[in-house]
Amino acid sequence: MVVILLVGMPGAGKEEFVKVAVQVGYSVIRMGDVVREFVAQQGHVLKNDIVGKIATEEREKYGESIWAQRAVEKIRAMNTENIVIDGIRCPEEVEIYKEELGDVIVVGIFATQRDRYERIIKRGREDDVKNWEEFIAREDRELSWGLGNVFARSDVMILNTGTLEEYYKKVRDFLDTL
Repeated sequence: MVVILLVGMPGAGKEEFVKVAVQVGYSVIRMGDVVREFVAQQGHVLKNDIVGKIATEEREKYGESIWAQRAVEKIRAMNTENIVIDGIRCPEEVEIYKEELGDVIVVGIFATQRDRYERIIKRGREDDVKNWEEFIAREDRELSWGLGNVFARSDVMILNTGTLEEYYKKVRDFLDTL
């Protein structure tokens, strides 16, 4: 089983990595989907500040690895060989995946802050930020969870600073090495 843990700031290109991985046969779990599904089940509107607040509250209540623990349940139900887990936020999540799934490869995706902001505004997802101030607040929140620590300790780093086609090639080349 190949388990890839994707880490990167919002808008770095994790979703585009996932698209390529799916094309070559990987299954996907998105940590953000696990959180958004939980928030929706609680009857809340999927807005950036609400999702972030509940994600933080659950971490405070059940520990930093709560979202990884909930994702592992979904992964076991999938019965898949190769998987990408998109959106790792803290070292404790990495530890849960190592304990529960064995060897993992942590892949850091990097893009500049300005590029990430522009991508987020352009994609217009329901729970995305709407302006620069919200963007910075979201970045600060995610960094406070330990995302930067996971990113700094990535096994592999992929730069997403060129064209989308160049990035897709980098991702395919990486996946071909596994």
